[in-house]
Amino acid sequence: MHDPADPWTLRESHTFDRHAIHEIQRAATTGVYDIRGFGAKRRLPHFDDLLFLGASMSRYPLEGYREKCATDVVLGDRFASRPLHLDIPVTIAGMSFGALSAQAKEALGRGASAAGTCTTTGDGGMTDEERGHSKWLVYQYLPSRYGMNPDHLRAADAIEVVLGQGAKPGGGGILMGQKISDRIAAMRTLPAGIDQRSACRHPDWTGPDDLAIKIEELREITGWEKPIHIKIGASRTYYDVKLAVKAGADVVVLDGMQGGTAATQEVFIEHVGIPILAAIPQAVQALQEMDMHRTVQLVVSGGIRTGADVAKAMALGADAVSIGTAALIALGCNDPQRDADYHRIGSAAGFYDDYHAGQDPAGISTQDPALAARLDPELGGRRLANYLRVLTAEAQTIARACGKSHIRNLEPEDLVALTIEAAAMARVPLAGTEWIPGVQSC
Repeated sequence: MHDPADPWTLRESHTFDRHAIHEIQRAATTGVYDIRGFGAKRRLPHFDDLLFLGASMSRYPLEGYREKCATDVVLGDRFASRPLHLDIPVTIAGMSFGALSAQAKEALGRGASAAGTCTTTGDGGMTDEERGHSKWLVYQYLPSRYGMNPDHLRAADAIEVVLGQGAKPGGGGILMGQKISDRIAAMRTLPAGIDQRSACRHPDWTGPDDLAIKIEELREITGWEKPIHIKIGASRTYYDVKLAVKAGADVVVLDGMQGGTAATQEVFIEHVGIPILAAIPQAVQALQEMDMHRTVQLVVSGGIRTGADVAKAMALGADAVSIGTAALIALGCNDPQRDADYHRIGSAAGFYDDYHAGQDPAGISTQDPALAARLDPELGGRRLANYLRVLTAEAQTIARACGKSHIRNLEPEDLVALTIEAAAMARVPLAGTEWIPGVQSC
C-alpha cells in the first residue's frame, strides 16, 4: 500500500508525467487542441551550452576602458541603394499590431530608436504609432497580405518577406476574435470580433523562381532603395538559405524553434523546427559555399536573452540577432509586480503565455482599451532601450575578453561546448578536447 508521506512509494512516469496526463484529460474534456503564445518550453540545446575561451597567454585581451570595441552593422547592402546602418547588432522582431497593443508597438519603436536599431511591423500592416517613433522600420510582407499597402512598402526602411517563423515553420498564425477590434478589422479588411487564421504560404508564388520575380517586383515598387529580407523558420536551413540567396535576398533572417509567437497550437511550438544553435552553422555553411557569407547578412533569432547569447550567435557566424519575447519582457510582460493580476486570470508572473486571450494585465498583448492604457509607451521605450544597451555592453565585454575590436570579429574558434549534443550542433570542440562530434572522429 502506498504511503503518501514516503516519496519512495510513489513514482511519476517520465512518459506520462503530470503535464502529459493533464493535456490528455483536457483534450478528452474539450475536444480541441491547446493554443498559446510564447515559445518552446521544453529543454533544448541552447547558447547556455557554449562557453567562450577568453584571452590569457595565447590571446591578448582589450582593455575595456581604453580600447574601442565597435558594434555597428550594415544590413542589406547587396543590392539596396539605402541599406540599414545600425548602431548595434540587436534588432526587434516582427510582432503585429493585433497581437500587440498600439501602445506596445509605439514603445518598441521608441526603445529601438533610442538604442540605434530597427523594429519590425509584423502581420497586419503599419501603424502611425510605430512608423512615427521608429528611426528604422522593417515592413513584413506575409502570406496573409493583411494590411498590405504599396505606400507602406515605400514608407518602410526595409522589407521582410516572411516564409516561416521558428515557433511554427509550415504553419500560420492565429488572432482570436476578441483581439480583432474595429481598428484592426479595418486595417486587415476583416470582420470585427471573428477568429482569424493567417495563411501558411504566399498566394502568388509556389517556389524560389517565383520568389525571385516577387523580390524584383518589390524592388521596382520601392525604387531599388529598400533591402529585401527573407525570413525562414529553422527546419531545412541549409537548403532554404541557399534558395533565399539565389532568389535575390539582401538579408536572411533565421528564426529557431525557441522563438516566440502570439498564438499557435502547442504541438507546433514544441515539436516542429530545430533549435537556433543547430541552425546557425547550417546557414553559415550554405552562405560560405555560395561565397556570400557577410555579403548576404544573416540575422538570427529564437531565445536571445543576454549579451552572451548575442556574442555566441555572432561568434557562430551571424551578423546580427533579433529579439521578440525578450523585448516584451523588457516592456513589462510577466512582471512580478502584477502577480496578483495574473492570478486573477488563472496564471502567474513568469508563466503567462496566453497572448491570444487579450487579457494581458501588462497591457502589451491586448486590444482591451483599459488594459492597453496600463502600458506607458514612453516608459516602456526607456526600459527597452536600457535593456538593449545592456545586451550590447555585455557582448562588447565578451568580445574584448577574446581580444576583438569589433563584435563581428568573434569566431567559432572562441567557443567550446559543454555537451556532446551542443558540440555537434554548433560545430565547436567539446570543452577540454579538440573533438567536434560529427566532424572529427574520436
